[in-house]
Amino acid sequence: MKKKTIITIVVLVGIAAAFFFILENNKKKNQEEVNIVAEKNNNVVVRTIEVGKEDIEGAFNVNGTFLAKTTSQISAELNGQVAAIYVQEGESVVSGQVLARLVGDKINVNVNNAKAALDNAVATLNRYKAAYETGGVTAVQLDQAKLQVDNARAQFESASLNSGDTQIKAKGSGIVNKKFVEEGAIVAPGTPILEVVDISTLKLKVEVDEALVSQLKIGDSVKVNPSVKNNSIPGKITFIAPASNGALKFPVEITIENQNYDLKAGMYGTATFNASGVDNVLTIPREAFVGSVSDNQVFVVNDNVASLTKIQAGVNYGDKVEVTKGLKEGDQVVTSGQINLSDNTPVKILK
Repeated sequence: MKKKTIITIVVLVGIAAAFFFILENNKKKNQEEVNIVAEKNNNVVVRTIEVGKEDIEGAFNVNGTFLAKTTSQISAELNGQVAAIYVQEGESVVSGQVLARLVGDKINVNVNNAKAALDNAVATLNRYKAAYETGGVTAVQLDQAKLQVDNARAQFESASLNSGDTQIKAKGSGIVNKKFVEEGAIVAPGTPILEVVDISTLKLKVEVDEALVSQLKIGDSVKVNPSVKNNSIPGKITFIAPASNGALKFPVEITIENQNYDLKAGMYGTATFNASGVDNVLTIPREAFVGSVSDNQVFVVNDNVASLTKIQAGVNYGDKVEVTKGLKEGDQVVTSGQINLSDNTPVKILK
């Protein structure tokens, strides 16, 4: 009986050991499969393009923003209360037109007082002249009377000018774009009351690369394509900045006629410049850059590993950018999926 029990225990231990061995093998196999899947999932999917040389056409496009011909703020020149505003936002005005008026009661009193003082000084001078001829006053008294007239006349002219300042006039033609105050508001000298914008002509302001700006000159004809139109508008270069903006870009302004006022300041447009073409330029797509073009960084793929690479960008040709240093023909650069990459990340290239 005892022998039978021992045999039973030995059998049970053997069965338990067999189950343990099988479970360990299964666990190891499963872990290996998980590791394989994890390794495969670590490969970030990207799209790439092969770096190559191409011929660049002479014309190039630059995007910019339309600016108004002039933008002027019409301000009060005196302290006072706004008695009336004669125009509304969106209304056209002409140079010299009265746009608003300040309360002028106190100023008119000053004008009347100054006029009375001037009249009195003139009357006194006339009496002194008559008396001087008969010896009634001295030459010094006569000179003082003349001086009093000059001072009184200056006071009157100053008061009259201030009286005219109660009328707030347009400094130029345009459209009322904004009203800053309402009737009854108290204003001080320099307080903006209205903003008048002239869009009879517009200036498209763009920034041109240093390698191309030398090919432009003031007076050159330029085609301008507003974002809100399907057709181009003729324009002329009216300004080329003598200094760059710090990023080796030079501000350039192209003036266009806006006869129907259908274009507005702040809209976008594209200027097409004519320039000399170049051949055999090493280029990459703009979307290959990590961040902006000025960051000069791209991911280059070698043996399915993406390496962050510092390059030197040259001329910007719109969708393509010249590369002057850091890449060679045949290199594979990432054009999509960079957001998921860091330096030396394994990748899978999507065909």
